Amino acid sequence: MILHVYFARRFAMAFLLITGVLFALVMLIDVVEQTRKFGSFGIGWQKILGLTLLNAPQTINLILPLIVILATVTLFVSLARSSELVVTRAAGRSAMRALIAPVVVALIIGVMAVGMLNPIVAATGNRYLQLSESYRAGGASALSISDEGLWLRQGSAAGQTVIRTWRSNADASVLYDVTFLTYDSQNGPVQRIEAGSAALRDGEWSLRNAKTWPLRPGINAEANATFHDTMTIPSSLTLERIRESIGRPAAVSIYDLPTFIRQLEQAGFSAQRHKVWLQTEFARPLFLMAMVLVASAFTMRHTRFGGTGVAVLTAVLLGFALYFIRSFAQILGENGQIPVLLAAWAPPVAAILLAVGLLLHVEDG
Repeated sequence: MILHVYFARRFAMAFLLITGVLFALVMLIDVVEQTRKFGSFGIGWQKILGLTLLNAPQTINLILPLIVILATVTLFVSLARSSELVVTRAAGRSAMRALIAPVVVALIIGVMAVGMLNPIVAATGNRYLQLSESYRAGGASALSISDEGLWLRQGSAAGQTVIRTWRSNADASVLYDVTFLTYDSQNGPVQRIEAGSAALRDGEWSLRNAKTWPLRPGINAEANATFHDTMTIPSSLTLERIRESIGRPAAVSIYDLPTFIRQLEQAGFSAQRHKVWLQTEFARPLFLMAMVLVASAFTMRHTRFGGTGVAVLTAVLLGFALYFIRSFAQILGENGQIPVLLAAWAPPVAAILLAVGLLLHVEDG
């Protein structure tokens, strides 16, 4: 038990050290990138730093498997150089038993990543998008899906427009039974429009069968309402931006994702991508365990045998290959070419079986 605690502590320390180093590196690179993207908009370094901090959790979440691989390599290379692995094996402790502690710690890290890091990434990612839109266009754009329908918000320096629709076509290019509520930047709501349909094209909404109500103080809205067979409204939204907002499963906390999937399907959109993402997040602890097993299969050897650099490089490259296979299976699942559960769970299970097979092959007792 004491040895398990010792290995677990060493692995956790290696994980925290590598996370800190990569976080600093990510911050340094991202500051340069945010400066390049937003420096021309005249924002100060405080806002640049804020955008960098908001974007960093998403990057750390993305490279988490790499961090786990590097932490495992660091642990077992250091144990091999200090001959602690030799002493452990001489005491009758097999390689598989020595791996129990790192695997359990990786499992805990995976559970924490799903339960804690995922909501943080969703919140910071959404805030980053809001601020970046605000800095670019002077007004924020947003999308929300609820039981009351699909909600959009477009903004400009002149004010904001809130859009609600009950349903849409599959690619979000046409909204049906839609309401536009326009707000002045100073005086509150100024106009309400209801239309049978609204199509987004060339920087404007094209409305059909529309009725408008002026909402200025002192004006009878119904008496001054007007009807239009067709009319247009300028828009700062684009189809790509709407589809990106709808299609980004990482923008929704895993606790809200099941409800979001149901509401997305009610609004007429495909939720296949979100279903695959949900199951992939559930399978993440297993994938991190697989990264530990894969890295250990190449580094649980004494340094006197030589070839440590080649073994470390092989472990990292195999980890990248498994990550690519996982991403490829996820794409196949999103396209409906393989079942959702197979796309999410097959790669980590196959990676664990592969790593266990490698470990049993090199295990000599």
